[in-house]
Amino acid sequence: MSEEHPAGLDGRLPEPTPARPGRVALAGVALLLAAGAAIWAALDGVGPGRIDARMLGEAVESRTGGLSAVAVTITEVGNTFAMALLAALVGIWCWTRGRRADAVFLVATMAGAVLLFRGIKILVDRPRPPALTQVVRETNESLPSGHATMSMVVIGSLVVLFWAGRGTVARVAMVAAAALWVGAVGSTRVYLGVHWFSDVIIGWLLGAAWLAACAATWSWWRRRGAVSRSGARPEPAPG
Repeated sequence: MSEEHPAGLDGRLPEPTPARPGRVALAGVALLLAAGAAIWAALDGVGPGRIDARMLGEAVESRTGGLSAVAVTITEVGNTFAMALLAALVGIWCWTRGRRADAVFLVATMAGAVLLFRGIKILVDRPRPPALTQVVRETNESLPSGHATMSMVVIGSLVVLFWAGRGTVARVAMVAAAALWVGAVGSTRVYLGVHWFSDVIIGWLLGAAWLAACAATWSWWRRRGAVSRSGARPEPAPG
């Protein structure tokens, strides 16, 4: 299949105009600044950091055997390895279909997210919640939540790839399903007592910022390729 086809489609439909990379990049910068502010707030105990202990206490009090079993299942299905594997498998599928820019976007975005959250974990070295509150045992650094970061990045990347050519109903369904899954994965980390609430918020913000940066680069590359194939002179991106 030619890479000229819209992402996520096999038919020969008119290629939609790619998203303007400048706007996506600006959104990424805003999200990165928000993530930085959230990290500062978490470490200083202000903002979301002020309710970390309360959120953990409420999570512990709300536990039941059934809810805990569901939470453990969601957190295992949505763990960092599973998300990386999903990105790799879809990337391989895209590559075999001739959509190599899409494959590189997906795998590079996933790999960069791993380096990002691991680097920040090591740099900040925030302790996990107390072991007595943990349903599943975690001992490495707490901030940010790798589960929250990776679910945001990988599931968000899939939405980006399969956005083109979809109708309004399909797009709303994709965004709703992605938001529910990403929210569920992050919430289980607090419920299971292995992350502070602010760890999850920061993971979501960092993941969204990294996704926006990668999506802007991917969109720019696709616009550049579309112009090259058409033979038209490139127009400056209006941002």
